[in-house]
Amino acid sequence: MKSDFYELADEACAKVTGNEVLLLNFSSEETDFVRFNHSKVRQPGHVQQRYLTMQLIDGQRHTSVQITLTGAHECRNGRDVSVDSHRTCALLDFMRERLAQLPEDPHLLYNTEPVSSDVESENMLPPADEIVSQILAAGAGHDLVGILAMGGIYRGFANSLGQRNWFASHSVNFDWSFYLQADKAVKCGYAGTQWNAADFQAKVDDALVQLATLEREPRTIPPGDYRVYLAPGALADVVGMLNWGGLGLKSHRTKGTSLLRMITDDARLHHGVHLCDNTADGVAANFQMQGYLKPDQVPLITAGAHAECLISPRSAREYGVETNGADDSEGAASMDLAAGDIPMAEVLERLGTGVYINNVWYLNYSDRPACRITGMTRFACFWVEDGQILAPINVMRFDETLFRALGENLIGLTQEREMILDAGSYGRRVTSSARFPGALVEGFHFNL
Repeated sequence: MKSDFYELADEACAKVTGNEVLLLNFSSEETDFVRFNHSKVRQPGHVQQRYLTMQLIDGQRHTSVQITLTGAHECRNGRDVSVDSHRTCALLDFMRERLAQLPEDPHLLYNTEPVSSDVESENMLPPADEIVSQILAAGAGHDLVGILAMGGIYRGFANSLGQRNWFASHSVNFDWSFYLQADKAVKCGYAGTQWNAADFQAKVDDALVQLATLEREPRTIPPGDYRVYLAPGALADVVGMLNWGGLGLKSHRTKGTSLLRMITDDARLHHGVHLCDNTADGVAANFQMQGYLKPDQVPLITAGAHAECLISPRSAREYGVETNGADDSEGAASMDLAAGDIPMAEVLERLGTGVYINNVWYLNYSDRPACRITGMTRFACFWVEDGQILAPINVMRFDETLFRALGENLIGLTQEREMILDAGSYGRRVTSSARFPGALVEGFHFNL
């Protein structure tokens, strides 16, 4: 696959003329998908797809197109010719015609100092049928519903300046629930770059204990402030709201960031909060579409204080600073929150009396400048007394600022963390990931 892309890139780049610069971005996956319902396989499938995005630049003018690659060959004049090569060369002529009609882009910036790289992780995943067998065994006697996605994801970059970059990772993501009845279910996830049967079974066992608890009469708790435990998935969703225009240079310079108080008032979170974009330990490529390499880590919040912004090439050009390889969205693709000192086994004891929150949904900002987030509890959330789970709670709405939840009211973070992969697969598998601990928080506000 890599050699096919590089060969295609060489042929296309040889066609540029004058001051033209050509950027090529390759995206591919080979994925096994398996959908489960009632603990049975309902829809197995395998996807192989390859896409190529071509961007032609002349001065400050640029245009781009995306095509689906076939990998097919045909005979032309007695020669074996790549169908994709013929199409890309034809598209170059089309882009040249369009380029002449476009205005200059004052914020265009791309890498002109070629730095090539090759990062290809070893595939440590077992065959899909082996994983499916374990899932079916785990769901026996219960209503397990979910989707398994596993396989390789590939990214490539090339330009007519001689730069070549390749990235390949192999991962598995099983997003599932044990369903009980009505709105009662235990939602779970298991993800990573390898499959550990014992770790998966431990998750299943914990989920089944919670499933049994869901059979108890649910409790309605009145609005107010409660001591809560946010499980890693719930915490990742809440903190992940910072990717909604909170971490990039553009949002900081325009004062649109939800971390505005950190910029204007020197507000801080708890000293134990260390947040970074950890490309080295994620599953996303270590380069972006304009050819800039990403650092292994970009510190975003260090010891509770704001550290750095994610800076895309366009923002770098607009504000006269150096880019740090961020994508145009200036969001963290591999969000990483450092662990704390609370053993996961002691969470219930440390929580004492309060609310155990497994999942949240319908998240939104209720006050962006204050980083105030509203949302609802979802699935397997429980009322806890004296360190014992007593009953599930009916759905509650919370409204809380990150400056309180991860600041003055943060009791601590767990020692253990979870790798969480984005389950999105609309069009293609998403490569965003998060590595998060759980959090004990005092005075978490529920308003409905």
